[in-house]
Amino acid sequence: MQQHHPSFTPPPSPLTRPEVTGTFGMASSTHWLASATAQAVLERGGNAFDAATAAAFVLHVVEPHLNGPGGDMTAVFTTAEHPDQPTVLVGQGPAPAGATIEHFRAEGLDLIPGSGALAAAIPGAVDAWLTLLRDHGTWTAPAALEFAIDYARNGHPVLAAVCRTVERVADLFGEHWPTSAERWMPGGTAPLPGELITNPAYADLLTAMCQAAEAAADRADGIDAARALWRQRVGEAAEAAARTPHRHSDGKDHAGVIRAEDLAGFAAHYEPATTAEFRGFTVAKTGPWGQGPVLLQALKILEGYDDALLDPASADGAHTILEALKLAFADRDAWYGEDLTAPELALLLSEDYAAARRGLIEDTASAVARPGQLPGREVPPASVPGAGVVVDDRGAGEPTVQVRPAGRNATAEDLETDPQGRTRGDTCHLDVVDRWGNMIAATPSGGWLQSSPHIPELGFCLGTRLQANWLEPQTASALTPGRRPRTTLTPTLVLRGGTPIMALGTPGGDQQDQWQLPVLLRVLIGGYTPQQAIDAPTLHTTHLHSSFFPREFTPRGAVVEDRLGEDVLADLTARGHELTRAGDWALGRLSVVTRDPATGVLGAAANSRGEQGYAVGR
Repeated sequence: MQQHHPSFTPPPSPLTRPEVTGTFGMASSTHWLASATAQAVLERGGNAFDAATAAAFVLHVVEPHLNGPGGDMTAVFTTAEHPDQPTVLVGQGPAPAGATIEHFRAEGLDLIPGSGALAAAIPGAVDAWLTLLRDHGTWTAPAALEFAIDYARNGHPVLAAVCRTVERVADLFGEHWPTSAERWMPGGTAPLPGELITNPAYADLLTAMCQAAEAAADRADGIDAARALWRQRVGEAAEAAARTPHRHSDGKDHAGVIRAEDLAGFAAHYEPATTAEFRGFTVAKTGPWGQGPVLLQALKILEGYDDALLDPASADGAHTILEALKLAFADRDAWYGEDLTAPELALLLSEDYAAARRGLIEDTASAVARPGQLPGREVPPASVPGAGVVVDDRGAGEPTVQVRPAGRNATAEDLETDPQGRTRGDTCHLDVVDRWGNMIAATPSGGWLQSSPHIPELGFCLGTRLQANWLEPQTASALTPGRRPRTTLTPTLVLRGGTPIMALGTPGGDQQDQWQLPVLLRVLIGGYTPQQAIDAPTLHTTHLHSSFFPREFTPRGAVVEDRLGEDVLADLTARGHELTRAGDWALGRLSVVTRDPATGVLGAAANSRGEQGYAVGR
């Protein structure tokens, strides 16, 4: 049992979930059917990568409001053969060839819409999962896909959250997206919670992929045959659907620009993980084409503080964490993207840079976005579009960006829709560790049922990840054909002594790294178990530019769970934080798996918020 750190608030008791431990295999995800699927694969001799792949395809079926086959994913993993080499699986598709700033401007747009096929990146999730299965799994494509095919063909009890999502977009479907209305409201109304729903079109597509795999010479060739069929069929159908103008979230009709050749030319790939050291642990994330290094920057800033200032449940700790996150996100908004070089990223993660950033944190809440300076580069004036750059003497000459309030960022529930009816989505997460020591954290997302019109012959719709790009060429994440949008998908792997000990992640868009940070601090320093850390109250800042349409920014904003306590919340308010109370159980939907290299004991933990997450193992 871990030893609770005396400087940290005692862990919550009783827990909402048991401390799941064992030695055979563990899985945790945002839906119990996916977790059970992963465990079933482990029980039948599959490894963590077989299990994660099978579970991911199930998530496409059972959490369609949170992810879909037309979306994207990122994962970070290590293998039993090379435990000291954390690797990123890149299932984030780039912008199509026709997705130029000039085209979007010609459509009368200042922002990329949050719904509609014009915002579709090339779907990357399916190709990525099959690539992982081929290279690191042991199962065939038909074996891995049989679970998803069964749920799609024969039905699964629909989540209440899916029903609520359909109800919220019923008018959009009924008035503008007839194929979506036919799919999700066949009788004119949304399905009822618990009702068995099917997706025969998607089952047919997966079955055809399995048939292509079975005709191949061996397992690897079979998986590649399934990938090829996927690209061909989805490319043709996606192009045909996108060419038809339809309603987007800007209130106008546009046609999409994705084409069959965009999918034909895409393949998922691997990259070495970006890592940083924190208190004797190595934390592994995606590169700066995603927001993953935000967590690393925040950890490096916080590393220089005494333990007493790192407790998320104390006023001092909560304030320090919020201010460190503001600085990390300011750098994300100014610098992160495909053009950030390895030396520049190394600078952002360096001890000296972290110390300089740490010196900017004061006792009161900052009201400006303060990106740091990279040698030879100017802070893009449009790093916060619509705002000018000013200099703050407290930053020793560092440029700062003054921002005006522009409404309120999305909280956990807001991610589904906003008050104007513009549809949003969220994300899934899954973690698996097996008895051999393979470990993976993966965050699938995009292609939500409310993203764009349903494509009947495929059984799903396209995603809208391009909304994370800007239409200003001088920004770090400017829309560029062939380049990845700066995704918020950000799973995490933690290593100690070159061996993985924990995989974790969460849905939540811009909040993903923010909700992971308190969990890491509580486990790595506070002595909490993962389940205790997940159950503990949390918070996040809205002092950043949302990655989702309409790209809001709320200076000094912080969203908090009431369980932090009246004294802590009053103290944060006195320091100038503008609090939004989210209730007792609203923020963070973490999944975690662990492995103790010394004993081989495995563990899993899951979130109770939303009543969907589930951890299982033995």
